[in-house]
Amino acid sequence: MTEHEGASSYKNERSSVVTIGTFDGVHIGHKAILKRLTNAAEKQDLDSVLLTFFPHPRMVLQPENDLKMINTISEKKELLDALGLDHLIIHPFTKAFSRFTAVEYVRDILVNKLKAKKIIIGYDHRFGRNRNANIEDLKEFGVTYGFQVEEINAQELDEVAVSSTKIRKALNEGAIETANSFLGYRFMLTGTVVNGKAKGRTWGYPTANLSISEPYKLIPKKGVYVVQATIDNKTVYGITSIGTNPTVGGKTKTIETFFLDFEADLYNKPLRIEFLKYIRDEIKFEGETAEAELIKAIREDETLAKKYIKTLE
Repeated sequence: MTEHEGASSYKNERSSVVTIGTFDGVHIGHKAILKRLTNAAEKQDLDSVLLTFFPHPRMVLQPENDLKMINTISEKKELLDALGLDHLIIHPFTKAFSRFTAVEYVRDILVNKLKAKKIIIGYDHRFGRNRNANIEDLKEFGVTYGFQVEEINAQELDEVAVSSTKIRKALNEGAIETANSFLGYRFMLTGTVVNGKAKGRTWGYPTANLSISEPYKLIPKKGVYVVQATIDNKTVYGITSIGTNPTVGGKTKTIETFFLDFEADLYNKPLRIEFLKYIRDEIKFEGETAEAELIKAIREDETLAKKYIKTLE
């Protein structure tokens, strides 16, 4: 798969089959559409092209909604790379781009830049300034500019849309296994290990504190999770706590992972954790025994995690 930063950087003399969308999550519904794209391209001896946008249009046009994404751009690229696409175009979405008329968008980008001969798109697709053009308009443009439009029907598209909604809802509720079933892979967080307060180390539970640089990345519900990571080509399991550490007076949300039966210096190194199971909510222990109760809870988390991990082996 060849990546292109914007339609203007796409230089290809071959004609293409194109699909368009945000494809956040690259979940099982998305994969079905992309399989349809690659099959059509192979059948017609054309290149398969996914045109997507970043930032997400709603981030630009409705910033007050604070939309969170299932994938970062780098995660999305990695997931798409495994699906047999010829080209991925990540076009910068700006207010200026949103003002393109429908004809400018179709003529200048889909036809002149991407050399589209077929466009596979949802029945409810809207485009152009103020999103005032629909799939019937696109079909008329197809007659004018010589491309076919293959419509993804309501049932197929609803499955995709519902999946995206359900994935975000599941992650916000801590329902990791449900989210993973829709994704077709394990939800992940990718970042860099940074210094923390080292409180866990004094209790015998040293943690890797994950810093995620992309503010738009969706972070699951506060709580404790069983996770998996690959470190130095070795699969390791751990317990991740997402929260503010209220028992010890924490205020800032952190993502801290204690790896089971594994020790290494991970500071300033990249780390990806994949979420397997939700264990419990974040708890604030209070009073003179608060710290002792917290340590007891962590030990119970460790026992539960190890029991769960055995079921995977």
